[in-house]
Amino acid sequence: MSLADKLKDKKVLVTGVTGFVGEALLHRIIGELPGTTVAAIIRPKGSLTGADRMAQLLRKDIFKPFYGEGTEYADAEALSAARIHVIDGDLSDVPELPKDLDIVVHCAGDVSFDPPIHEAFTTNVLGTKSLLERIVETGRPVHYVHISTAYTAGRRRGAIPEAPVEHLVDWRTEAEAGMAMKARIEEQSRSAPMLAKFRKESEKLHRRAGHLTAAADTERRRIEWVAKRLVETGTERARSLGWTDCYTFTKALGERVVEEFSGTLPTSIVRPAIIESAVQSPHPGWIEGFKMAEPLILAYGRGELPEFPASPDSVIEIIPVDHVVGAICAVMATEPELSKPEYYHIGSGARNPLTFEQLYAGVRAYFSKHPFDLGERGAVRLPVWKFPGGDSVETMLRYGERAHKIADAVITRVPRGERTRKYARELDVQKRRLDFLRRYMDLYSEYAQAELQFIDDNVLALHNGLEGDDKEKFACDTSVVDWQYYLQELHCPSVTESMRRLDVVRKKRNKALAESAGVLKKVEASTSDTAKVIAAFDMDGTLLSSNVIETYLWMRLPELDGPQRAGEIGAMLRKLPKLIAAEREDRGTFLRTIYRRYAGADLEELNQIVDEILAEHVLERLSGAAVRRIREHRAAGHKTILITGAVRPLTRPLEPLFDEIVAAELAVDDRGRCTGFLSGPPLVGESRAAWIKHHARQTGIDLSKSFAYADSHSDLPMLSTVGNPVAVSPDVSLFRAARAARWQIVDWKTPSTSSRLELPGVQRSGGSAR
Repeated sequence: MSLADKLKDKKVLVTGVTGFVGEALLHRIIGELPGTTVAAIIRPKGSLTGADRMAQLLRKDIFKPFYGEGTEYADAEALSAARIHVIDGDLSDVPELPKDLDIVVHCAGDVSFDPPIHEAFTTNVLGTKSLLERIVETGRPVHYVHISTAYTAGRRRGAIPEAPVEHLVDWRTEAEAGMAMKARIEEQSRSAPMLAKFRKESEKLHRRAGHLTAAADTERRRIEWVAKRLVETGTERARSLGWTDCYTFTKALGERVVEEFSGTLPTSIVRPAIIESAVQSPHPGWIEGFKMAEPLILAYGRGELPEFPASPDSVIEIIPVDHVVGAICAVMATEPELSKPEYYHIGSGARNPLTFEQLYAGVRAYFSKHPFDLGERGAVRLPVWKFPGGDSVETMLRYGERAHKIADAVITRVPRGERTRKYARELDVQKRRLDFLRRYMDLYSEYAQAELQFIDDNVLALHNGLEGDDKEKFACDTSVVDWQYYLQELHCPSVTESMRRLDVVRKKRNKALAESAGVLKKVEASTSDTAKVIAAFDMDGTLLSSNVIETYLWMRLPELDGPQRAGEIGAMLRKLPKLIAAEREDRGTFLRTIYRRYAGADLEELNQIVDEILAEHVLERLSGAAVRRIREHRAAGHKTILITGAVRPLTRPLEPLFDEIVAAELAVDDRGRCTGFLSGPPLVGESRAAWIKHHARQTGIDLSKSFAYADSHSDLPMLSTVGNPVAVSPDVSLFRAARAARWQIVDWKTPSTSSRLELPGVQRSGGSAR
């Protein structure tokens, strides 16, 4: 009798139908089991109900042959109405189930190898228990088919029988402890020592930007620490009890729950190995999302996986998804006895092993014929794996991590510039690669070094028991798979398709032109906008090549004679290390320290020095690209604002360009002489953002359409305030923040008509002021 006949008029509940295996199983039931109907528990997502998500699923290409012209069903909705009953819900709160169920196939579960411990128990253990309780409530002898994993065997070696996993772990005790970990770790993260640690790390990076910026980053670090500790706790608890990771650990405990219910429900436990793309159905190479091997294959193809911690003769247990689904359908048609669960390993190592050396050879052969194209750099240079062993790979990785840490510490302290940002970008790429390698080495090294042989006699018996063309429709004998053909002609082409589409897009795009044009386009688009818009500009480092110490010397030296100039320059050089350190700690304090040196200067004389001597020098330093951008904003009807920590006299040459200038105001006594203090706090860091927000509230400015331009990490709050932030020739910290936030990054070159060593109004020989 065919499977279609055995399963005719059966109602099958499937969980996890929107997942990889669940979707393939639904496809097979609809296509090959015409007399079988499906009930599906689907979690609502956002505004979408379970029925909405099922409709989306059925509109995928693999389901289109089942409806439309020439078929029994006119459209996806008709197909769903005739064959599928959707139940809104999920495993955290399993709804009441239909009373006419015959079979339940539990595909849903947390399939991440490194889930937070409480989430893994919620889904893989407690969710399974809740589902089984709901099935028992139906009062029917429902055949329960539990989809587990072959790796519930844990860190054992040798032959693994199709039988219960031998262990003495109490799933109730472990579930209770695992669920309690979230509250315990959350509480630990809020202790004074931990909060102090997070705060100091954040302030080291963000103190110049402001306390609130540092506070937000402190909380981000705390939350990330909690998430990381929950993952680490799950991994360590699993390994302490003999499993590879939290996923296999909780799946094994989930099996214990299932075994307890097997006295009430006839039960089958299906244990697939590493599920990958299809050989035949729904079509050759079909795969949804990235599974276990895909990130590694893509990383190798892009030249980013120099080695792998596996022995070349170790077996990797890959199984095509259509073989898994074929076996599940065959299991659905069996009739296990109560209290005697049946176990099925779906793997390939027992009769058609694929070694890591063969996997490497197949993937390398594919990329040798079809390399990724990196544009100007040409084809990727593929790494040559020598399989030196797990310890050697770990040593290589640790060396790379240490070297990167040292290089990163250096790059954040060197003077900014295009070359510095280039090195920073390269270091960031290297960091992503190292983080990728660390994560996947930690996750997969256990699997790569496992020496397991999953006995699959029961699955082979299922295959041999299929009649007629069912042996082709529901094939589950992996001995027929040609691994080199599968890797080179089916699997690798499928998993690289999306990446190649991205490469085509990259080749057509000139990044530098796109970045520049992107800002211009936004400026032009807002010309016809009725909203009030501002364009706020920083000065030093953004509009012109200068810094506060440099501009202070411009102002002070012209009024001093030769010996006084030498003394002033010498004093500044002696203080320079402390000034640099102060600037990194708190820019407001740094500015106040510099401006104290104006004590005794006549403010009107400073204005005169700027007008008569410095104006030309300041304008010579002004970036032509900056001037053009300011004029574009004014032409668009935007209000242009210069907001700077420089003293107001220095901004006088720029007054024609701006509608408003906000600068540091030097306090004077009743004789008009500077006191060495400011008349108010300098606008730096978060105070700039506060000023812009206050100005916007008073004048009706739409900040979501406004612009801001700055070069320093201390300006991060100001840039975050507007909808169109632009990082101009940024320092490394702002450069990284801008890239992470996908902000515009531009380089505005400043003229080199005068040397930075030449002081305005001072002859090169040290003569008097002009």
